[in-house]
Formats: sequence, C-alpha cells, structure tokens
Amino acid sequence: MLALRSVAFNLLFYLNLVLHIVAALPTFFLPRQAFMVVARSWSRTSNALLGVAGIRIEMRGLEKIPKGALLVASKHQSVWETFALIPLFDDPAFIYKRELAWIPVFGWYLVKSDMVPVDRRARGGALAGMIESGRKELARGRQIIIFPEGTRTAPGAPPAYKSGLANLYAATDVPCVPVALNSGVFWPRRKFLRYPGTIVLEVLDPIAPGLDREAFAARVQADIETATARLIAEAERELRS
Repeated sequence: MLALRSVAFNLLFYLNLVLHIVAALPTFFLPRQAFMVVARSWSRTSNALLGVAGIRIEMRGLEKIPKGALLVASKHQSVWETFALIPLFDDPAFIYKRELAWIPVFGWYLVKSDMVPVDRRARGGALAGMIESGRKELARGRQIIIFPEGTRTAPGAPPAYKSGLANLYAATDVPCVPVALNSGVFWPRRKFLRYPGTIVLEVLDPIAPGLDREAFAARVQADIETATARLIAEAERELRS
C-alpha cells in the first residue's frame, strides 16, 4: 500500500507540475507577478496532492514573518520546501545555482521571476554577484529565500552551513527569519517512497539586523538545528505510533 500510494502521488505531482508549466507559458509576456500567481497555484495544489500519500501539512509561527524585505534561511531536506515556501511570502526570490537557468523552460521561468543566481564558476566573484543581486531584490521589498547548506541534507545528518547566508546578512540591513522543518522524514531525498505523517514547518523568531557575521552565523545555525531536531523527533514518534 505504501508503494502504491507513493507511485500515485509521484505521478500526480509531476503531472501537476507539467500542467502548471504549460499554464505559465503566457506569463512570459506579462509582468513577473503573473508568473508568481501560477507558482503559488502549483505550490498549493502540490500540497493538496500530498494527501494521496497520507501526508498532512502543519505550518507553525507564520505570524512571526515580518512585512517587507527580509532574508529567509530555511532547512533543506527534500523537494517539498522548494515549493511549499512560495505562498508564505508576499514576493519571494530564491537563491539558485546559475546553471539551472540553462534548463529549457524551467530555467526561463527562473530568469522571468527575477530569482537570485549564484555563479559558482565565478569562484571569488560568485559571492559578490549574489550579494549584488540580493540587494537589488531586497530594495524592491522582496524576501530572499536561501538554503544555508546549499543542498538537501538527510534528517539527522551533521549540519554543513556555507558562508553565503552570513555574508549576505552582513552586507544588508534586513532581518533574517530562520525556518525549521522535518520534511525529509516523510519525503526522503533520492527515494520515491512517501511516508504518511505530518510535515511540520516552523517559522522561528526573526533575527534583527546588526549582529556581526560570526555571532549571526552561530545563532542562525543553533536556532534552525535545535528546532529541526525537535521536529524530527516529533515525526519519528508519529511514525512509530
């Protein structure tokens, strides 16, 4: 039954993705916000489809999200948060690897929606380029979403935070909102199985601007990792019950 429900969800998830990609084609000729309407629809319908796999969604602490420009530092365990975060913010902009922009259609949407690219081939210039683009989007009142570890990590894996988040925080004058979650317990990376249970996303207390780089880096990692460990423990208890 687990395998059947997982297969059914995966088929519906990717069909839903294709339908939204097609539906978004006219937005190439419209303002960016037209594309974001389609992106939010994709996020909400994808979350609804998780019910096929027996997965529920719980969002905590949404009232803590400040208005206006800010940084969002989210734990990254699965594909889920790449779309689930979209409707939580007024005008989100993800930081992404520039090579993703070369993917036909998908990459075009990244460019169309003014996401923030990181060119890893630029070596020392990659950080400067990210900060310049990030400042530009923050000046427009947007919310910059970054996965501080740069890639998905399995639940319980040792954290490996990169310096990009701390450098971006130090170069801007906006608050940072840490986000913890346990999505990887129910939607594991590199597996097709989807385990029934409750994915919990928790918005933590915002970190005001003005901390030095090292103090900020230590605090944001401690906040996210402590809350994530608690949410993973909740998820594992649910799986055992």
